[in-house]
Amino acid sequence: MLRIMLMTCLILFLTADSNAEKCTGKAIELQVLGSGGPETQDKRASSSYIIWRDGKARVLIDSGGGSALRFGESEAQMKDLHLVLFTHLHADHSADFPALVKSSFFEDRTRPLPVLGPTGNALFPSMTEFIRGLFEKKRGIYRYLSEYLTGGADSYALQPKDLEIGAGDATEVFSSGGLKVFGLSVEHGPVPSVAYRIEFDGTVMVFTGDTNGNNKNMAVLAKDADLFVAHNAVSESAEGVERRLHMPPSVIGRIASEGQVKKLVLSHRMIRTLGREDETLESVQRHYKGPSIFANDLDCFPLQQKSER
Repeated sequence: MLRIMLMTCLILFLTADSNAEKCTGKAIELQVLGSGGPETQDKRASSSYIIWRDGKARVLIDSGGGSALRFGESEAQMKDLHLVLFTHLHADHSADFPALVKSSFFEDRTRPLPVLGPTGNALFPSMTEFIRGLFEKKRGIYRYLSEYLTGGADSYALQPKDLEIGAGDATEVFSSGGLKVFGLSVEHGPVPSVAYRIEFDGTVMVFTGDTNGNNKNMAVLAKDADLFVAHNAVSESAEGVERRLHMPPSVIGRIASEGQVKKLVLSHRMIRTLGREDETLESVQRHYKGPSIFANDLDCFPLQQKSER
């Protein structure tokens, strides 16, 4: 048992050492804030990502438990964000958002902050319901921060939006300057969920979020992506509830191959997949022959603008 534990730790150490890069502060970069799942035992933050532009955090994708600390460690600031995106509202993708809003009180942001996410159902609130449930003046959990719904002398206004999109073609959900975002509704059991394609100054990043991969248009969303961020939450042998919620490595590889993505980043690494990296890569590489990287907290992936290639 001790030998297995030591071997697992060695694999994780080697993986982290070979994958880690530092953000350069130049052009477009993706940084992984949280590479883990909902478990706390492996000391990873839950799912969260930042897209940087010339050393400033511009887009935040998800904000799971522990990611607020990583946000601070990355030296990102809420005042610089153009946009916040939520793939879905499981706690390991959303729990730290109130902490980030509170921390922004000590910054000088005044312009509104768009917050986009899925519609709701009987089990989950919509994006607007989630934000109002947190900050509404009379009934919000953090009602003392209610000025963040309307803006005020010492705050800015959050602008939540429910994404009414289907499982067909990707829909443009945001556009400003050199930043465009497309959303696609994906299957994650009973959880309303959205995958995103982010086009920023000529670079393309695609985030699957949590999904079983059954949406046939995922490869279209991922087409020619510079980075394809997929979640390695289950092993190839997953069955039952696990498989209904998440896609195994072979499905990730197939989508990456069909989309002809340039680099695959495997994140949301749950304990049941840690230590099985060789097995995961074997399944991925049956379909996708390009570079595949296992993400760790605070890993950075610099992207050269296409105009500079």
